[in-house]
Amino acid sequence: MTSDKGKSDATLIPEASLGEKLSGNPKLDRPIQTRIGVQLRAMYDELMQQPVPPRLKDLLTKLERSDEEPSR
Repeated sequence: MTSDKGKSDATLIPEASLGEKLSGNPKLDRPIQTRIGVQLRAMYDELMQQPVPPRLKDLLTKLERSDEEPSR
């Protein structure tokens, strides 16, 4: 059994059809912010566990060295 949760395409709603809904100061309540945070952490957790590719490590090392060199 597979889940289709999160697999559907987003629906674009034209701004004009929203009317007054966009004119205020939009805020998300705390439970919604928490749920979004939990879902983002779950999505990116696997990515954060991946090792940094050697090429990127080399570029970061070069950048650090260039920061350490006195400017001319």
